[in-house]
Order: sequence, then C-alpha cells, then structure tokens
Amino acid sequence: MRQHIEFVVVDDHPLFRQGLVSVIQNVSRYKVVGEASSIAEALQVIEEKLPQLLLVDIALNRENGLELVKSVKAMYPDILQIVVSMYDEVIYASTALKAGAKGYVMKQEAAETLLEAVDTVLKGKIYLSSAMHERMLDSMFTQKTKPEIDPVVLLSVREQEVFRLIGQGFGVSEIAEALNLSFKTINVYRDNIRRKLSISDAGELRKYAIKWTKSKEM
Repeated sequence: MRQHIEFVVVDDHPLFRQGLVSVIQNVSRYKVVGEASSIAEALQVIEEKLPQLLLVDIALNRENGLELVKSVKAMYPDILQIVVSMYDEVIYASTALKAGAKGYVMKQEAAETLLEAVDTVLKGKIYLSSAMHERMLDSMFTQKTKPEIDPVVLLSVREQEVFRLIGQGFGVSEIAEALNLSFKTINVYRDNIRRKLSISDAGELRKYAIKWTKSKEM
C-alpha cells in the first residue's frame, strides 16, 4: 500500500511547475513523484511512476495538453487528472472534462483552490468553480427539448484554440506567435474551421467567433 498519494505535474514553465510541486508537497500525505514539460516526457514518467493524480496544463509549447489528457484516459483510466490552465474555464472546462479530466482550475486561483480541487477529485467528484457549476446547471435547465448542437464542438482542440483567439480579436500573426506556430499553419487551421462551420470567408469567421466568444462570457 502506498504511504502517499502520488502526483505527476506537467507544465512547460519551470517556475510555475515548481510552484505547483511546492503547493502539493506542503500536504504531508501528497507526494510529487515526477515532472514533465511535454507530452512525450509526461507519458514516459507516467509509465514509470503510475501516479494516482496528474496535474496538466493545456499549453505545452507547441503541444496541446488536452491530447495528453485523452491519451492518459485511454491508457490509464484509473489515473485522475486535473487541468490547471491560464485559459478561460468558461471556454475550456467542458472540453477538458470530455477529454477525461476530473477538474479544471485556472492558474490565477489561490493555492487553496487547487488543494480543494485535488481533495474533491480524490473523493470521486468533479471539480469546477462555483460560477462554472451554476452556469452548467443553468444550461441544463434552460435548454430546449431538442437543443441545438453548438457546431464549435466539432472542432479539434487546437482548432478551438485558434477559434477562441480569433474571437478575442487577435490576427493571424498574433495567434501564430501566441501558439508558437507558423503563419501558414494558422491559416490552415482557419481554413479548416471555416469549412467545418460552413462559413464563407475570413471576415464572416471573425464576426462569428467574436459573437460566440461573447456569448460564452455572459
């Protein structure tokens, strides 16, 4: 039997990762047994250590942490996962839960909030902020008998990232810089998004993205 609840922390920013490790190990029954900054490193550490809980960021240099969440869910379904991200919970929490996470905490939250999330998930429950819980409950009770499917859910995780940034008013070059991708790659993602959403041109895509993003912030 393990004496501690063992964690692996995945974040590409060393200082923030060290901060997470410090917060976790301030609790005597918790122990961080591994760290990683990429999906490949994380999968190697997870295979070696088989932790009980994984803390993972969405933005891992040029990779998307939600792809790691999906892989871990498929390969190690007993490992609990919490996403700790700077990205807006309103936009990304549901995607993270669908990928296999059991909780979502934004990076600007206090250490106590992260520990509350860990405690909640270890008890077998889902952790979201109280505001997000209310939003999801409200959505459940106010939806129509045959609710319309949000076409944005058809986008891949990376396409949703690009779509969100378009909706926040960023241009292609700014998005490329923010995601550490090439200008050409962002244009490919943008074209894929237009095709999946049946939108005719870049101008209409921008209008739709801005409207969608504002609706999620209400």
